Amino acid sequence: MDSVSNWGDKVLSRFDQSAQNYNASATLQHAVAVQLANHCRQQHMPGGLWVDLGSGTGHLADALETRHPGQRVLRVDGSEAMLRQQPLSARTQQWDLRGRLPRWPEAPSLLASSFCLHWLPSPGQVIRHWLNQLAPGGWLAVALPIEGCFPQWHHAAEITGIPCTAITFPKIKALLQWVGADQIRLQEEMHYNAVAKSLPRLLKPLRRVGADCTTQPSLTVRDWRKLQQAWPDLDGDGQLRLTWVIKLMLIQR
Repeated sequence: MDSVSNWGDKVLSRFDQSAQNYNASATLQHAVAVQLANHCRQQHMPGGLWVDLGSGTGHLADALETRHPGQRVLRVDGSEAMLRQQPLSARTQQWDLRGRLPRWPEAPSLLASSFCLHWLPSPGQVIRHWLNQLAPGGWLAVALPIEGCFPQWHHAAEITGIPCTAITFPKIKALLQWVGADQIRLQEEMHYNAVAKSLPRLLKPLRRVGADCTTQPSLTVRDWRKLQQAWPDLDGDGQLRLTWVIKLMLIQR
């Protein structure tokens, strides 16, 4: 099995392990899902087959159904444990999103995805594949963290020489080269600051939602202490901050 497959298997395993704790710690993921669903509501999207790709415990699918009474959303995820956290009434499908999408009885009119693409290999090509599976005029709604996330962590890593073990987030230019400029209906960038008194507390939500997978070797306790000492305290209040940069896009086929 190649390294890409091994990495994907590791990611799925971590999300399986964190499924029961996910909702309690996924504050950012929930907020982004609500914002993406609000944008979808403003576009008057057609009914038919709506699918939440990488649905996790269902934040985005729930938000879409709440804002579109009577519209059901199929929830698709590679993690069986995550899907088990969905409401009993939910329509779910376990599927490895590293490959091609399933063949559904009808072409979807909406494919939506939040906090999933950055875990997949070649996310730009994935966007192109997803677009091609839509019905003519169908919509792709995506939200994902992009390059520019965690500047404080990268700064501390540069100062100390200790590698930043966060994953590498996609570059927006690399994503958009797979999309026609005339297809993009909306782009929005959200910045979110996590705040805590110590580095372990700051990174705890990442661990609890299963988003702490890394391709880097594990750091020692000493390394983490050095990183905390070098962490920028721009406001001088003794709080450590970790900034997310989230891209939301609506794209139409």
